[in-house]
Amino acid sequence: MAKNMYKDMTIHHYKHRRKPNRSVGGDIGVYIFLAFFSALMVFPLIFAISNSLKPLDEVLKYPPDFFPRHPTFDNYSDLFITLSQSWVPLTRYIWNTLFVTIVGTLGHVILASMAAYVLAKYRFPGGQTFFRIAVVAIMFTGYVTGIPNYLIMCKLHIIDTYWSIILPAIGDSLGLFLMKQFMDSFPMSLIEAAKIDGARELTIFWKLVMPNVRPAWLTISIFSIQGLWNNPQTQTIYSESKKMLIYALNQLGQNVIARLGQQNAVIVFTMFVPIVFFIFSQSQIMETMASSGLKD
Repeated sequence: MAKNMYKDMTIHHYKHRRKPNRSVGGDIGVYIFLAFFSALMVFPLIFAISNSLKPLDEVLKYPPDFFPRHPTFDNYSDLFITLSQSWVPLTRYIWNTLFVTIVGTLGHVILASMAAYVLAKYRFPGGQTFFRIAVVAIMFTGYVTGIPNYLIMCKLHIIDTYWSIILPAIGDSLGLFLMKQFMDSFPMSLIEAAKIDGARELTIFWKLVMPNVRPAWLTISIFSIQGLWNNPQTQTIYSESKKMLIYALNQLGQNVIARLGQQNAVIVFTMFVPIVFFIFSQSQIMETMASSGLKD
């Protein structure tokens, strides 16, 4: 009987639930609007891929065709052949970039999360002042802080090492700002309940707080990967064996018309890793953001 009553209430609810105050024409207009701007956003990516599949005669054609008439993967094969002829193996460039990207991203996420957790959930002298300084630091670009960073790294004797790229990435203030905003919305009552149950501070941080602020650290991971993957850093890395992959790729087609097709392949290759990471993490970001509205 109770089951039938619940079924009747559910049917009644769906019959009388509130419908969106929008007409069919309004829905169509929204879809057209979204489709238009989606096409504008995806246009540069499709055009870059199309150019990378064009033979040299179509690359030099004016006005250019949007899609290649005779698509080919020769640009990609020629790119790897050219790189394989370098006295530094291609695998070395890939290893340098992967190492710097992974270590820099992990360090940035961990340091920013720990600092944001302390600033958001504990009150101590100078805490707010420190956070304001971190927010102001976001305003300064790498061109402004380049010379001070170089002098600091000289004092630390890390010039021409991987750490000259990793340490500035770990200390980026944007990650701290984003994590702090998410940490502020996390209920302090859950932390206090965990402490009453005997959980230690690190256990609370790793097993309670971090899973619930996943949108923040996934977002700063995307920014960090994009910045490190496409960072040639020729100012502090001098040894050829420690250069980044993007540096080697950018050296291929400079002032060489015959390698324009390879340059188009380089553009696609540099976009590949950040886009793939975003695609695989996008669903998790949206799902977690939809269920992370925790309030005290």
